Amino acid sequence: MKPETYIDLESRYGAYNYKPLDVVLQRGEGIWVWDVDGKRYMDCLSSYSAVNQGHCHPRILQALIDQARKLTLTSRAFRNDQLGPFYEELCRLTNSHKVLPMNSGAEAVETVIKAVRKWGYKVKGVPDDQAEVIVCDGNFHGRTITIVGFSTDPQTREGFGPFTPGFKVIPYGDARALEEAVNPNTVAFLAEPIQGEAGVIIPPAGYLKEVREICSHHGVALVLDEIQTGLGRTGRMLAEEHEGIEADVTLIGKALSGGFYPVSAVLSNTEILGVIQPGEHGSTFGGNPLACAVARAALMVLVEEGMIDNAETMGGYFLEGLKRIQSSLIREVRGKGLLIGVELLPEAGGARRFCEQLKEKGLLCKETHENTLRFAPPLPIGKEDIDWALERIEAVFAGT
Repeated sequence: MKPETYIDLESRYGAYNYKPLDVVLQRGEGIWVWDVDGKRYMDCLSSYSAVNQGHCHPRILQALIDQARKLTLTSRAFRNDQLGPFYEELCRLTNSHKVLPMNSGAEAVETVIKAVRKWGYKVKGVPDDQAEVIVCDGNFHGRTITIVGFSTDPQTREGFGPFTPGFKVIPYGDARALEEAVNPNTVAFLAEPIQGEAGVIIPPAGYLKEVREICSHHGVALVLDEIQTGLGRTGRMLAEEHEGIEADVTLIGKALSGGFYPVSAVLSNTEILGVIQPGEHGSTFGGNPLACAVARAALMVLVEEGMIDNAETMGGYFLEGLKRIQSSLIREVRGKGLLIGVELLPEAGGARRFCEQLKEKGLLCKETHENTLRFAPPLPIGKEDIDWALERIEAVFAGT
């Protein structure tokens, strides 16, 4: 079929909850994808960092095939031979004590809200139904009713209320605001180390250290959402490592399966996850043997193939190349590792048109919050690949 036919079918029968670029992809390998006409594109979005390891990585693919031939799902009514090893390997790589596996990132966020609330009641002594979680302006943690209820993006909230109570919003990157917001009923502070969906917003240096100290002082659980920033994206296994801290709870997902399967996890200390007892939380597919086998392979690929170090090196190279682009339309270029944002001035007319022009030149990226281009290619990208990308990005800005 022609691309127009696929697009027409999607528009006719699908809900309108996305506004994708009009490219119909059919195949992927490494940092490259091909459309139904056979045209090749560099993927500079990585499925919002779900394919950090690159498209269809052969080692992860083989793990999927091998496990699918043996056992895919048992539910958690029984044990399986992949779950324990997955827990052990994940805890060792992330310096965690306990794991609670789920499927999507939003499920992991919902899980941690339940866990820290119960921890607050059972351990901290917060009065029943009074627990409060502090979150940040500009946050993005998913799209369930509870999560959009504490979003500050009007588009995610309008028409979906009433919302779940128990959340307080403070400015992002402002440790003093956190100090002032904490009260005896505060059970957790939930934040992203870098706000990806908000436009790759990087907090001031030392911010995470400060909030770690504040949370420790007040007996508040520090919860870091690393669903997008974790697993090598910023040049570290977890972005929290850049400031040498450890969260009480860390949320990961996306690249935990290398793009092959929905896998997420809540990583925590024993005290917080220890409050969850049998029958209080679960998931039919969470922790299934197929998911665990895929995740184990995805983790090993990141480590054994040097992808995390490459993200740091190539991210720095990409960032500097973008900063050298001369354009009166660029307000700021910022990033860490291979998570990079190019914020445009309002007179640029929005980032979408630049994404469309780059698509025509064989590079795929996506706008975020209207005026920011986000570049987040798979971690195995090389210097020559980045030079290829920079040449096209510079050409697009030169023509505007």
